[in-house]
Amino acid sequence: MSEILFLSHRVPYPPTKGDKIRSWHLLSGLARRSTVHLAAFVDDPADWNELDDLRAVCGEVCLLPLVRRAALVRGVTGLLHASPITTGYYRDRRLDDWARTLASRRRLDALFVYSSSMAQYAAAGLAIDGPRVIDFCDVDSDKWRQYATSHRWPTSWMYAREARLLERCERRAALSFDAALVSAEPEAALLRRIVPEAAGRIHVLANGVDAGYFDPLGRWSSPYPEERRVIAFTGAMDYHANVDAVSWFANTVLPPIRAAMPDAIFAVVGSNPAPQVRALANFDGVIVTGRVPDIRPYLAHAAVVVAPLRIARGVQNKVLEALAMARPVVATANAVQGIPGAAQAGVCIRDDAGALAAAVIERLAAAGETAAAGRRFVLERYAWQTQVDAVAELLLRAGAGGHDRLAAHPAYGTV
Repeated sequence: MSEILFLSHRVPYPPTKGDKIRSWHLLSGLARRSTVHLAAFVDDPADWNELDDLRAVCGEVCLLPLVRRAALVRGVTGLLHASPITTGYYRDRRLDDWARTLASRRRLDALFVYSSSMAQYAAAGLAIDGPRVIDFCDVDSDKWRQYATSHRWPTSWMYAREARLLERCERRAALSFDAALVSAEPEAALLRRIVPEAAGRIHVLANGVDAGYFDPLGRWSSPYPEERRVIAFTGAMDYHANVDAVSWFANTVLPPIRAAMPDAIFAVVGSNPAPQVRALANFDGVIVTGRVPDIRPYLAHAAVVVAPLRIARGVQNKVLEALAMARPVVATANAVQGIPGAAQAGVCIRDDAGALAAAVIERLAAAGETAAAGRRFVLERYAWQTQVDAVAELLLRAGAGGHDRLAAHPAYGTV
């Protein structure tokens, strides 16, 4: 195939957090084989300064600013129409018009949609001559369902409503596309339960890691205070699951660790820390960095990396990156549910706060040791090139199988 339209809910550059890492490697990998045209939203103003590499690999590009307040207003109007807030949040007629105009001017051989919220732009009126593939990454409706169980009313009602309505959209999308991707087998099993009729079109495409970039042999100065044993957590710190994880760890797991090892500190490393996360910097033994230019020094000089996620879906890049850097990892079962063989790779899996604390203390006592098995595991199973090759093959197979059925299942209608 020669030309692909790639739609993404978030601009795939710079690849500094989970969904952007996945979308960037898929987009750039496909761009080595075909001309890829991109339409996406920019939700972080800082990203506008770092998009030259993205534009260099793409054909035509449509990037639109996503102003959160305006997007939320659009989303909340869904309360009046029995539609999920998520789809309204990412609804923009300018993107729809651009995609349709592009399709009228060029022969598009395939459509690749990244995230269920963008399936609304793949309505029957979008002229695509070849296969349509959607990458759900994770089953987002279940994430909202988990949120509902961890909040009080009326927030719990809002989240439960979002889960129910978004599940309907996921079902329609799975029926509307030639193939649907998810990041792990548990996600595939869940999606098959939601839409059993599409079971044959659901495929697992695991996340990958750029092991050349995340190389423990690199030399970086330590960004941490001297003479401290560091427990690191990495991730986007305005994401609820990460906020919940670090808050729980700092309040519940860290105190017994600090009691046993007063020189231990907990470093929360990631962009856009929410107020609840920023408040943790007032705790004794907690550092909140905010955005950092390079995550690797913070991993390389950590004695242990933790992923204490109580809410999680799919494959956690934070775990794979720490393993690629040969760092000891302590995680909850939720954090590694999408990584088969994580325990064999050396990840210590604990859910109880006391057991988590004990595991971290044990690894802090052995500070300086590397986890070579973790890096070998990543090199063997999670190379990005393997994942891109799988997507390219899937597009070819989906194209050969035809897509006449799409007319019977238009995605979300007009935007």
